[in-house]
Amino acid sequence: MSSAAKILNITVMLGGPSAEREVSLRSGAAVAQALRSLGHQVQEVDPSDERWKLPTGTDVVFLALHGTYGEDGTVQRRLDELGAIYTGCGPEASRVGFDKFLTKQRCVAAGVPTARFLLIESASASWPMGWDPPVVLKPVRQGSSVGLQFVERVSDWSKALAESMRYDSQVLMEEKIVGRECTVGILGDRTLPVVEVRPKTGVYDYQTKYSAGATDYFCPAEFDEPTTARIQSAGLGAFTAIGGRDYSRVDVIVRPTGEPVVLEVNTLPGMTETSLLPKAAAAAGIGYAELCQRMVDLALKRET
Repeated sequence: MSSAAKILNITVMLGGPSAEREVSLRSGAAVAQALRSLGHQVQEVDPSDERWKLPTGTDVVFLALHGTYGEDGTVQRRLDELGAIYTGCGPEASRVGFDKFLTKQRCVAAGVPTARFLLIESASASWPMGWDPPVVLKPVRQGSSVGLQFVERVSDWSKALAESMRYDSQVLMEEKIVGRECTVGILGDRTLPVVEVRPKTGVYDYQTKYSAGATDYFCPAEFDEPTTARIQSAGLGAFTAIGGRDYSRVDVIVRPTGEPVVLEVNTLPGMTETSLLPKAAAAAGIGYAELCQRMVDLALKRET
């Protein structure tokens, strides 16, 4: 009997203690509803503190957590200790994928195209030698554009750095790439159709990301075949470089020359109604509930 036909006891983990708690609650609610629609027994656990327990008889854990604790390898280590089967990447790939600096290092080592970068470790750091604006500042260990700052002039540096440093003790400085913002979904060992993201305000930040109607999405993105293949190859290359498994979403900017530049790997991508991985799956003919089922199947397949 295939697992698709088998009724499972699935625990959806959602919420958690991170800055992305609200989005995670929405992701988890949508996942739980989809899994119930397939006939599964679904329980929800919110690990908002360390005292959480898995319900007895859990066959598989669906991780709908985002941000710190859920996406940085912490909950994965705990689930490994409990001997639980869970969706998505293991502890080490999660830790590396959540750390933008480590991801960059892995991409460089693997020859995956990525933007020029520098690690900043002090809120009082002065503008680095050999750099010209514009640059982007990102907390090293946050997701969902939390703490993202654009520095267009050197005079904006101190204020932008202080704001980004509120979210982490390390900040990644990157050259600002002007190009088309895209994302590559990965499911199993295949890439999904490329999604292009065009924010109506010009910046794809936390606000536009989670506000309905603030962004236009194009999927499949309108690139020629060779460019599409390059974008998908870069996405899969980054996923492989961090040691990913099952599924992820890789954010890429495509220069006007058609050259893809990997920004980051999301090991637990959003699963809300506006999220990009479900959009990419839909373009490949995979509906939302089927996507959730496939994620569960990939987890169970590792254990057989």
